[in-house]
Amino acid sequence: MCARSPEKGIAAIANIKKMHPSANIDLLQMDLMDLTSVVAAAKHFLTLEIALHGLVNNAGIMATPFEMTKDGHEAQWQTNYLAHWVLTEHLLPLMLRTAKTLPPGSVRIVNLTSSGHLGAPKGGINFRDLSLKDSGPWPRYGQSKLANILHTKTLHKTYGPGSPSAQNGEGEIWVSSVHPGIVETNLATSVGKSGSGIMSVFSVLRMFGLVWPADKGSWTSLFCAASRDMKAEQSGTYFEIFRRFGEPRWQSGAAKDGKLAETLEEWTREVMRKEGWVR
Repeated sequence: MCARSPEKGIAAIANIKKMHPSANIDLLQMDLMDLTSVVAAAKHFLTLEIALHGLVNNAGIMATPFEMTKDGHEAQWQTNYLAHWVLTEHLLPLMLRTAKTLPPGSVRIVNLTSSGHLGAPKGGINFRDLSLKDSGPWPRYGQSKLANILHTKTLHKTYGPGSPSAQNGEGEIWVSSVHPGIVETNLATSVGKSGSGIMSVFSVLRMFGLVWPADKGSWTSLFCAASRDMKAEQSGTYFEIFRRFGEPRWQSGAAKDGKLAETLEEWTREVMRKEGWVR
């Protein structure tokens, strides 16, 4: 389990062990606002384990005030997208080695996204100014969540069923992007602080039973990470399995844009390599 705060991570593990005493969980400390810590955590993990069957890129922040990280990237862009890209890149060789020896569908990656991607700027990703400093917090959030979907598409094309990697026996990885819906977590804390009217919308949704507890909110991720009912043709897709009333289940045009996914992957790889986070 990855956590920024060791105290919160240890407390979460203790809670899980109360319910499932035989659970074997280790804590990996990582701060997505600090790419040095992401790379260090990935390298530490690789010294401890000889296989990796599932990766759920779950962490995120939403609609936070404008901030640049010490690595020089806008906070939501780095936390929600870049840091997960870097972590995944470091873990992919181990996941491919694990997949080589097992049946298809045994190794999976889940990227948490959001219907918030519909709020991304015009054109989807603003490569001229990725910090979107002249926009509000929601377009910045939308851009980062769109990037999660595009990253999923690239991973699926490269490693998913029917990919060159799968066909050449180099390993097949099933990949999903998940919209968990409106879930009762502390994700919206910053939204409340910013005085946005969306908190009153949350209150109304809660009143009508449209906000779910965190455990139920994790079901789609769990399905994509571990369910035997998942099919190969579902790899690379955008999931919202509950079909709740009023939840936008569609993807934006930008989310379906294969060329945009390629451009984003090229930009990310070039910049992350230049900054020394990946080889």
